[in-house]
Amino acid sequence: MARLNLWRWGVLTLAGLYFLVPLAASVVFTVDVPGQGVTFDAYRRIVSTPGFGSGLLLSLELAAATIVVVLLLMVPATVALRLDAPRLRPVVEVVCSLPLVVPPIAFVAGIATVLKWGPDYLSRTPLFQTFVAIQNQDFPVVLVLAYVVMALPFVYRALDAGLRAIDVRTLVEAARSCGASPAQALVRAVLPNLRGALLNASFLTLALVLGEFTVAQLLGFTPFAVWIYSVGGSQAQLSVAVSVLSLLVTWALLLSLAVFGGRSRSAAKG
Repeated sequence: MARLNLWRWGVLTLAGLYFLVPLAASVVFTVDVPGQGVTFDAYRRIVSTPGFGSGLLLSLELAAATIVVVLLLMVPATVALRLDAPRLRPVVEVVCSLPLVVPPIAFVAGIATVLKWGPDYLSRTPLFQTFVAIQNQDFPVVLVLAYVVMALPFVYRALDAGLRAIDVRTLVEAARSCGASPAQALVRAVLPNLRGALLNASFLTLALVLGEFTVAQLLGFTPFAVWIYSVGGSQAQLSVAVSVLSLLVTWALLLSLAVFGGRSRSAAKG
């Protein structure tokens, strides 16, 4: 037992050093200016830098829309798999895992090819107008659609793990016996017991959208990750400062999720 605990602490220490040493080096790079000593000017200039507010706001809007769409798509689908179509489970698992094996560069190349397709006589058709509308710079819907596909593996695994922990069939049958419709049974009986899984899926999707670069850059949009890259070309210290700040914000969200999920489980047990 003592040897097992020693091995566990050794692994945790190595993992902590693996993550904390690069983070500490990044922080030192942002605050240590030759000739000036320790200064936090890089962090003060973040808010006033052009494009920071718009890029961050766009990423948050895209993340919110992606979370809503992917949950509306996957929650009914995963519940239906558990109740009515368990034989389709391997098919759905393969489909949801495809974004992990398709390189992002190939994925975005296919999207760009589809968006550029269309002869001249289609320029006044609803199809062409739809292609134009989903590429609006203020809110590119095409990025939401792409992020939904990219988030499928993580959302499916999170929801599937949550559904494995509860007796979905009993909950639905109990709700139906009380006169609830299938939609009411899903909303009032199943979803409250999936709060932790929904939070996990939402956080994973948020982290994916905030850090995604390849698709947005190649399609010509400027969310937060692309803005960090563009700033880094001329202001390396500011770019690293923004990356450190975004990493800390992501960790804060993860800790908040863990605390909120723990309180939810404690309340449910109570």
